[in-house]
Amino acid sequence: MKKTNVARILDGLKITYELREYKVDENDLSAENVAKKIGVPLEQVFKTLVVYGDKTGVFMACLPGGAELNLKAVATVSGNKKVDMVPLKDVQKITGYIRGGVSPLGAKKQFAVYVDASMMKWPYISISAGIRGCQILVSPSDLVSATKGELCNLARDMV
Repeated sequence: MKKTNVARILDGLKITYELREYKVDENDLSAENVAKKIGVPLEQVFKTLVVYGDKTGVFMACLPGGAELNLKAVATVSGNKKVDMVPLKDVQKITGYIRGGVSPLGAKKQFAVYVDASMMKWPYISISAGIRGCQILVSPSDLVSATKGELCNLARDMV
């Protein structure tokens, strides 16, 4: 497997990780599908969303794959009055990543990263390696350190 920029960044920081490849289904890029394919519980597969704040501009939010982003919570923690998801058509232009391959590391620019605190209960979590078809398993504390992320509660309570 060819190393991704995310893997090279982690190598440079001397952070241990594991790469897991999987066959991409263009019709189902969901975290649920990725979790099944790499053999990791959905709660440990973290998705990275690209968000725009009225005061801070673009930032990233990492939360469990099955969760929904609480826009009010992320607005408060990021110092914004109002936040919106960056339209999918703009994500690649802004980050360099395509849907299904967005990572909190290695984007075109270093964005602020807000990480759902639930990740700290796991020995490792899975994030995109920066391309579709490849995930990186890494310790939550190493990910927070590498992204200079801020731990907070981002996920909307699911019923």
